[in-house]
Amino acid sequence: MRLGIDFGTTRTIVAYVDRGNYPVVGFPDRDGDVHEYFPSVVARRGDALVWGFDALAAAEDGAPLVRSFKRTLGSPTVNSRTTVDVGGLEVPVPDLLAGFFTGLRQALATDSTIADDLAGSDGATAIVAVPAHAHGAQRFLTLDAFKRAGFEVEAMINEPSAAGFEYTHRQGRTLTSRRTRVLVYDLGGGTFDASLVKVDGVSHEILGSLGLNRLGGDDFDEVLAAQALTMAGLGGDSLTAEQHRELLDDARDAKEHLSPQTRRIPLDVAGQQVTVPTADFYRSAAPLVDATIDAMAPLVSGLDEAAALAGDIAGIYLVGGASGLPLVPRMLRERFGRRVHRSPYPAASTAIGLAIAADRDAGYSLTDRLSRGFGVFREGDAGETVRFDPIVDAEQVLPHEGATVITRRYRAAHNVGWYRFVEYTAVDPSGEPRGDIAPFAEVVFPFDPQLQRRPEVGGVAVVRRENGPWVEEQYVIDPHGIVEVRITDLDTGYSQNRALTLARAA
Repeated sequence: MRLGIDFGTTRTIVAYVDRGNYPVVGFPDRDGDVHEYFPSVVARRGDALVWGFDALAAAEDGAPLVRSFKRTLGSPTVNSRTTVDVGGLEVPVPDLLAGFFTGLRQALATDSTIADDLAGSDGATAIVAVPAHAHGAQRFLTLDAFKRAGFEVEAMINEPSAAGFEYTHRQGRTLTSRRTRVLVYDLGGGTFDASLVKVDGVSHEILGSLGLNRLGGDDFDEVLAAQALTMAGLGGDSLTAEQHRELLDDARDAKEHLSPQTRRIPLDVAGQQVTVPTADFYRSAAPLVDATIDAMAPLVSGLDEAAALAGDIAGIYLVGGASGLPLVPRMLRERFGRRVHRSPYPAASTAIGLAIAADRDAGYSLTDRLSRGFGVFREGDAGETVRFDPIVDAEQVLPHEGATVITRRYRAAHNVGWYRFVEYTAVDPSGEPRGDIAPFAEVVFPFDPQLQRRPEVGGVAVVRRENGPWVEEQYVIDPHGIVEVRITDLDTGYSQNRALTLARAA
């Protein structure tokens, strides 16, 4: 069986290939009600961790619960030693993710609407997703956790790229010889992504992607909860941690049930019933939607207050669970007109697109891009200055298979090279990295053959030298957007590698 798995901040959704159709998998809760998602939550029951609906059931019985742990991956400093507190137990992020995906795999096999089909198949192959603007550590940790959990992962695709497949599958009639581009607006539980997609039949090319690593439905929940506290005459520190969690749960549930006709939002604040006018909530939440519009604006010329959408754009396609909030399509339509389309299955759009990608008979193809820059701060002027050297930019096309290798060669001008590799979302006019900057690795590389024999050269002063060795830098980019760095002294053969497995665990 071939699956598409969208690991979401609040909900993980799985779709599968069924003779040209792409149904969403259902999972039962403790009461036997079936839902088309697996909750992205973990709870501590005694010394054991439980996941999904088992975690929600444990929380109802008093167990500590952690929601939205995917957001930890968005931190620029996340690594294999980063931990998440689950009821007083510090769980390393790699183990937490692998445990969650193991719980998902077990639920698919034993307690889902496809359990019988899986039992009669030769196993499952999955295509999985990450945010388009995810840095390398987030990509590596996600991919590694799926594999540790026993999934056979065929590919990892950026979330809005997958949603572009679902758009073509469902909204293909809007694409014409004149309108060949789609802007995918993906507002999930914890992140926002936007990708500009060029479509030619079933061939898709990502022209650019931008996003915000910490803006999603969770933030709308916080806004609504804060208004409820104000209505109750309470401050945020008036509630216990458990009461605050219950208020956020209530706000999330109320938000997800809003319709365009809703005028009032009843909420429970520590046993006190309050009513938040929907108009007040929308006024407070509008800056969040404005932030998404500002973030995606550079993708399309003419995407501003004075101009309509560019003529060759078929539409803006709204996907992601948080785009179901009526405020979102309303604000976008007010600004950009009728070419704003909302997926009929906004929460499941990415999973369905992943399943389409997994369907070998569908014929869909994708040319994706790195979506973030990768560069290095180097020593200059005998260690007196530091200069930034961009290696690859966000427009770098990802290989369909194998790897893209970028090679640089030069004669070293110092006795020691100090490389500080970073990933970034943008550069300023002077060429310096800006936006979300994530450290990748630091490499202290001795060019002096005498220093290459030392176990440690970190304290050596940087000085200029003549006739240094020839040095080769290689940057290897795999189809998942993960970069590996190799630096070699071509005169002596001395070499250092930095892949995420090494850079993050050291």
